[in-house]
Amino acid sequence: MHNFDFSPLYRSAIGFDRLVNLLEAGQSQDNGSYPLYNVELISENQYRISIAVAGFSEKELEITANDNLLTVKGAYSSPELSGRNYLYQGILDRNFERQFQLAEHIKVTGANLENGLLYINLQRVVPEILKPRRIEIK
Repeated sequence: MHNFDFSPLYRSAIGFDRLVNLLEAGQSQDNGSYPLYNVELISENQYRISIAVAGFSEKELEITANDNLLTVKGAYSSPELSGRNYLYQGILDRNFERQFQLAEHIKVTGANLENGLLYINLQRVVPEILKPRRIEIK
């Protein structure tokens, strides 16, 4: 019988309450992915993704949200990066694309770049029709 570890799949799912603990636990496991990122639960309905994007400028980063898929792309536009002769290269300088699966009603509320970290703020917005309502007894 085979035991499969599905935890790498859960790391990119945000807003699924039952997966929040798995997301936090999975951060300590290094799966060699680039760029490195954190997913934080800020409050009951707010999340933050922090992505290490050192070396990228704002114009070299692109964030798109389509349905329940959040995509972050980084593409270097500096031609001087190619052709360098490294004796040792520990800092990766390659383009990337990272995708995050969002639960229903999770919306991107903003993003900012600060000290080499890209912060993407998310919020769960539950429509009024889905919120519990009190029914009066007559």
